[in-house]
Amino acid sequence: MNAVLVQDLCRDIYDLYAEYEEEEEQDQYPVSPCLLLSPTKHLTLNINVGGTTYHLPYRVAARYPKTRIGRLATYTDHSKKLDLCDDYVVQSKEFFFDRDPKIFHNIFNFYKTGVLCIKDELCPRNFLEEINYWGVRIRNSQRCCRISFEERQDELNEQLKIQRQLLAEMEIEENDTLFHDLTFGPTRGKIWNMMEKPFSSVAAKSMGVASSMFVLISLVAMTLNTVEEMEYKPSGRFYGEYVETLCIAFFTLEYLLRLVSTPNLRRFGRSVLNTVDLIAILPHYLQLILECFEDEDMHLHSGDIETVARVGKVGQVLRIMRLMRIFRILKLARHSTGLRAFGFTLRQCYQQVGCLLLFIGMGIFMFSAMVYTVERDVYNTNFTSMPHAWWWAAVSISTVGYGDMLPETNLGRIFAFACISFGVILNGMPISILYNKFSDYYAKLKSQEYTTVTKARGKMHFARRATKRLAECCEDVAEPRTSTYSEQG
Repeated sequence: MNAVLVQDLCRDIYDLYAEYEEEEEQDQYPVSPCLLLSPTKHLTLNINVGGTTYHLPYRVAARYPKTRIGRLATYTDHSKKLDLCDDYVVQSKEFFFDRDPKIFHNIFNFYKTGVLCIKDELCPRNFLEEINYWGVRIRNSQRCCRISFEERQDELNEQLKIQRQLLAEMEIEENDTLFHDLTFGPTRGKIWNMMEKPFSSVAAKSMGVASSMFVLISLVAMTLNTVEEMEYKPSGRFYGEYVETLCIAFFTLEYLLRLVSTPNLRRFGRSVLNTVDLIAILPHYLQLILECFEDEDMHLHSGDIETVARVGKVGQVLRIMRLMRIFRILKLARHSTGLRAFGFTLRQCYQQVGCLLLFIGMGIFMFSAMVYTVERDVYNTNFTSMPHAWWWAAVSISTVGYGDMLPETNLGRIFAFACISFGVILNGMPISILYNKFSDYYAKLKSQEYTTVTKARGKMHFARRATKRLAECCEDVAEPRTSTYSEQG
C-alpha cells in the first residue's frame, strides 16, 4: 500500500505546469466597458472557501476572466456559475468551494495586487494543484518566489525518488496468492516464507540466525587456514577446509531453496543479494574443478615443461579463486540494515564520489609532475619517473604519508605541503554529505523494517514464549502430583 502511494506521489510534479504553458497569452485581459459600467458589476462577490468568507468586487475578479473566479464574475448564466462552485447559499449569496483556505488566501491577494505570492511553508505539490484548480498561472509570481519554489520542488522530487527506492530496497514478496497457481505452490510458499521472512515463524528466525553464524564461521575458518600453526593436513587437507566445505554446503542449500521457491525467477535473478549469494559459493566449486585438472596434469605429464608452466598458471587462477572467497562477508548484508544503508548511500552519492575521485586523480597528476620536475636531478632520488611519483602523490593526498618517498629540495617540500593541504581540504569536503545521507538512509531503512516486518508480521517474543512454555510444563508436572496426593488422602 505504501509503495503504491509513493509511486503516485512520485509522478513528475512538473506535469502540472503543462496546462500553464499551453497558452502564452497574458492572464490579464481587457474588460469590456459594458461590464465595468454595469451597475450590477460594482457589487461584491461573496466567496466561501473551506468555511472562510472572502469579499471580492466583481470588477476586480473580472480582470482575469480565464480564472475560475473571473469566470464566476463574468458569466451571466446562473447555472454555469453553479457548475464552477461546489455549493451556493441563497440567503447570503455565497459561492461555496471545498478547497484549502490557506492557499486561497494567496489567490485572493493575487486578485487584489496582481502578484501571486508563494510561502515557503506551503507544500509545492498541493500549491500547484490548488492554483491549477483556480486557474491562476505560476508565472504571475515574482522571479525570486519562483526560484525558491522550484528548488523546493526539486528537493521534494528527490526525496520521493529516494523513498521509492528505499521501499524497493526493503520490498519482500508479500502476496501469497502468487503461489496458488504454481506447481507445489503451498510448499514453495512455506519455504519462501522461511527463507525470506525471518519474523514469520520460529523456523524462519532460526534459519536467519543459522545463516549469519555460518557466514562468520566460514570467515574464521578461511582466516585460520593461513596460520602456520594450524596447517595440519589429515588426508592432504587442512582442518579449516572441512569447515569451509560444510559452510559452502549450507550456503548452496540456502541458495537452492530460494531459487526453487521463488514465485518470480526474473526478479530473483535481478536481486543484488541473490547475486552476492551466488558469488559466495561459485569460487569454491571452481576451485575444486581446477584442482582436479591440476592433479591430472601433474600425474600424467610430471616431466613436461609446458605442462608445468600450464599448471603454474592454473595455480595462479586457484589463488584468485581463494581470494574471491572473501566476498562471503557480503552475505551479512542480507541480515544487516547498516550494510544495506551503506550500499544504498554509495549508489545515491555516486556523483559526489565520482567528483571526489576525479579531483584526486587531477591532484595526483598535477603534484606528481611538479615534484618530479624539481626532484629528478637529485642524487639517488626515488622520483625517477612520473609513474613512480604517482604513488607519492596518492599517499600524500590521502594524508597517509608512509615516508617511503619524500622530496629533498626546498621547492619540492613546498609542493609537498601544497599537496597535503589539497588532500586535507579535498577529503573533508564530502564527509559531512556522505555521513548525513548515510544516517538519514539508515534511519529510514530501520523505520521501514519496523513497519513492514515487526508490525505487519508481529514481533517474535522468543523469551516470553519460552517462559510461557516452561510455565505450562511446570503446571503439567504439578497436576499429576496433586491428583496423587488427593487419592492417597
